[in-house]
Amino acid sequence: MEISGKLVEKLPQQSGQGRNGQWVKQEFILETQDQYPRKVCIALWGDKARDIDSVAIGDGLKASINVESREFNGKWYTDVKAWRIEKLGAGGQPGADNMPPTMPSLDELPPDIPQLDDDAANDLPF
Repeated sequence: MEISGKLVEKLPQQSGQGRNGQWVKQEFILETQDQYPRKVCIALWGDKARDIDSVAIGDGLKASINVESREFNGKWYTDVKAWRIEKLGAGGQPGADNMPPTMPSLDELPPDIPQLDDDAANDLPF
């Protein structure tokens, strides 16, 4: 799944030692740009935790996420884990800063090509 919005907060990075070794977790809050904006807490794990460092508060962001719930002692807990994040450029489009220029306006187009008479326009070139 993908979710996009504006980065509103970076929570403090967490780390620790588990049975599988060292772990690092970086959570951030993303606010959707819907009619009724929602805030979602998303976690980056391991090496991906550094990906958020290049994104500033207020920047647009698209996150590819997995949502998973698990039960512990009769209660259910839901995790939203990002496996890829992408900074959105101007206009809320991914990589818009690197996009090719848009179509030229009508004023920038070359002058009209002369029109052929009706008989020449109906002739097939083969």
